[in-house]
Amino acid sequence: MSHERKLILDTETTGLNYNEDKIIEIGIVELIDNVLTSNFFHVYINPQRTISSSAQKVHGLTNQFLENKPIF
Repeated sequence: MSHERKLILDTETTGLNYNEDKIIEIGIVELIDNVLTSNFFHVYINPQRTISSSAQKVHGLTNQFLENKPIF
């Protein structure tokens, strides 16, 4: 019996400029036959740059919160 596997990826960024802005959060969850499993991945990333106010309004993440997170 074959099971359909899906990985759902979500990211948050410092803004919308793909040349300058950075990813600050990555989340991935796994679905098997459209049912959420216990497999997931999540990480916050220190962007080493200022988060735009418009992006911060969307995701609520602040530079202060991210300052001690890993750098990528």
